[in-house]
Amino acid sequence: MQYAVVGGHRLEPFRGGRGKCPICGSVMIAKCGPRILHHWSHFGRRNCDAWWESETIWHRDWKSQFPADWAEVHHQAPDGEIHRADIKTPKGIVVEIQHSPMSDAERISREKFYKNMVWIIDGRVFKRNFDIYHMLPNPNSKLAEDIVWIKASRPMQGAARGIFFKLTEALQCTPGASKKTLNSGMMHFFNEIERDVILEFRGHHQYDWVRPRRTWLDSSCPVYIDFGWDCLVKLSLYDEYALPCVVLVSKFQFIHDAMTVSHASEICGVLDDLWTIGRY
Repeated sequence: MQYAVVGGHRLEPFRGGRGKCPICGSVMIAKCGPRILHHWSHFGRRNCDAWWESETIWHRDWKSQFPADWAEVHHQAPDGEIHRADIKTPKGIVVEIQHSPMSDAERISREKFYKNMVWIIDGRVFKRNFDIYHMLPNPNSKLAEDIVWIKASRPMQGAARGIFFKLTEALQCTPGASKKTLNSGMMHFFNEIERDVILEFRGHHQYDWVRPRRTWLDSSCPVYIDFGWDCLVKLSLYDEYALPCVVLVSKFQFIHDAMTVSHASEICGVLDDLWTIGRY
C-alpha cells in the first residue's frame, strides 16, 4: 500500500515507519529497501483486501495523476463488504489500475462491487500481439451509414488496410439488406474514401488482438489499455453491427474527464475537434 495512517494522517512510507491500515486498523510496517518500491505492508503478512496486488512503478505513476486523497479509498457495499479502490473520485467513479492478468470471476466481482468504474490495464506485456489498423470515420457520421467494413485481422492484411461494402449498392440488388446481413458484394478500398475518413475521424480504428486476454473483451465496464504511449486505447464496438474497434484517447482527456464527470461511461464520451490526423 502507498498510504497508512500515522498520527491521524495518511502518510507515504518512510524508513522505520509504523502506522495503521486505513481499512482494518491493523499495524502497518514501512518497507523502504533500496531495491523495492517503497510501500506499507500489513504486519504478519496479512492483507485485509484479497483483491489487492503488489504495486509497480506503473501503478504509482497512474495514481500520481490524481489528488493523493483520491488514492486507496475504501469503498463499502450495503452488505458491509469493503475493498480499497486504486482511485475513487469525489463524484463516485472508481478507476482500477490493473497490471496482472485477471480471472473472469474476479473481474466480474469487482465490477458488481464498484459498479461505476473504469479499468486501466497495462498493455506493455502484450503490445506485440495487438495490431491497430486503418482509421474509421465517426460512427455517427453520414459517411459511416453506408459502409460495412470487413473485419481486419493479422492474417488478412488486405482487410487490415481497409476493405468495405456499400449498403446502398447492396440495397439495389437485395431490398431489405442491412449492415447485419451484408457479407458480400462489390469490394471497395480505404484509399477511395481516405480524405473523407480523415475529415470524420474521431479516434476509431480497426484492430486485432492475437491471443487476447478475453476477460477484458467481456467487461461490462469501460476498458482502456495503456501501451506506454501518450494516448490510451479504449476497447469498443463500432456502430449497430458491433464491429470490434478501438478508440485512441489522449491521456490528458481521460484524466480530465475522470476528475470531472459523474459516471464512468461519460469519460471521453465526446470526441470532437481534439482529433486531427497525425496526432498520434
